[in-house]
Amino acid sequence: MNKKKIINDPVYGFISVRSELVFDIIDHPYFQRLRRIKQMGLSELVYPGAHHTRFHHAIGAMHLMSGALDNLIQKGTQISSNTYEAALLAILLHDIGHGPFSHALEFSLLEDVPHEYLSRIIMQKLNQEFNGALDETLAIFENRHPQLFLHQLVSSQLDIDRLDYLKRDSFFTGVSEGTIGADRIIKMLDVKDNKLVVEEKGIYSIENFLSARRLMYWQVYLHKTGVSAEKMLISIINRAKYLVKNGGNLLMSDPLKVFFQNRWQVKDFEDNPEVLTAFLAIDDYDIWGAIKLWVNNADPILSNLCGMLLRRELFKITVSTTPFTPKDKERVKKKVMKQYGLSKKEAKYFYSSGQLTNSAYLSTDQKIMILSKEGEVKDVMEAADLPNIKAMSKMVRKYYLCWPKDVNE
Repeated sequence: MNKKKIINDPVYGFISVRSELVFDIIDHPYFQRLRRIKQMGLSELVYPGAHHTRFHHAIGAMHLMSGALDNLIQKGTQISSNTYEAALLAILLHDIGHGPFSHALEFSLLEDVPHEYLSRIIMQKLNQEFNGALDETLAIFENRHPQLFLHQLVSSQLDIDRLDYLKRDSFFTGVSEGTIGADRIIKMLDVKDNKLVVEEKGIYSIENFLSARRLMYWQVYLHKTGVSAEKMLISIINRAKYLVKNGGNLLMSDPLKVFFQNRWQVKDFEDNPEVLTAFLAIDDYDIWGAIKLWVNNADPILSNLCGMLLRRELFKITVSTTPFTPKDKERVKKKVMKQYGLSKKEAKYFYSSGQLTNSAYLSTDQKIMILSKEGEVKDVMEAADLPNIKAMSKMVRKYYLCWPKDVNE
């Protein structure tokens, strides 16, 4: 069988599958599952074009990684063919641990089990299946590889992951403010003292990248309507969990049922193979299928929430630069209780409050380093001659309060 395939991607055009191992990983059921997980959760309720999946993103990131490695080799960095393949696989599999609706349900359906941890567990499972072929891939992913810059390409403030999702999400949402010069940034990458650096002439491309990221967060990822929909979905999951815990028999797929009947912790995914198997069998369709069944459930809270989400009758949401007071929250809670005839405990499913944070660049995290023509390496904040980057390093916080539209605030 010919495994040297070409994939036609709407963002980059033709993408080559470089090796048989890469093909086999893409063809594996664990990876194919990513076709059924939306990249942007419920953002399609705001931007109708945002139907792209984690599968699209992973393939695109692999393509950009190939370009980055080719560029570094051309500039004299020694990267063996085996390491090249391992780096492609590391970025290809970096998001394989995402569950249904990506980030939206990461800490409600699974509670305290981050997707990065699950990605590592799944990669280890694949490594066993492929007789150790992913040893070097895991070393890169876990930052144990001697060529440290490879992990930076997979996970840092200027990684291939971000380069693809900004370009891809901008394309599918139609938000032009998120457009970045990914190709130019990749051409400007180099390695100095085993660390990833950006040539000085690429500094304006980095500024544009950070600005685009900041704008995409406010305009897309933290769009208030998307936040409202996400909070409604979380309320649905929490109510369903409560009902199951108290003896309710809710209709849902068997793999999904595993995560409603028990509270699993991080170690369970390593110690109990059945938990990981169940996780690898669920995707967005399990959740939507359950919601379509629960809309007819006898519990009015679950039924109402499911119907509202299916009809796109989303919570009204107010965003403020100052925190909402306990008095503000209590007023909304009482109105919800009155409107729906709910107790104080029940009313919590129909309103939500919290904060949204946005920082395009964290000076305390793994920094973006600029390589000057004289060979000096500086943090991008020091190297930039414009104030924009310094401003973007500040954490901006906004606060939200949301509740059903038929409840007069």
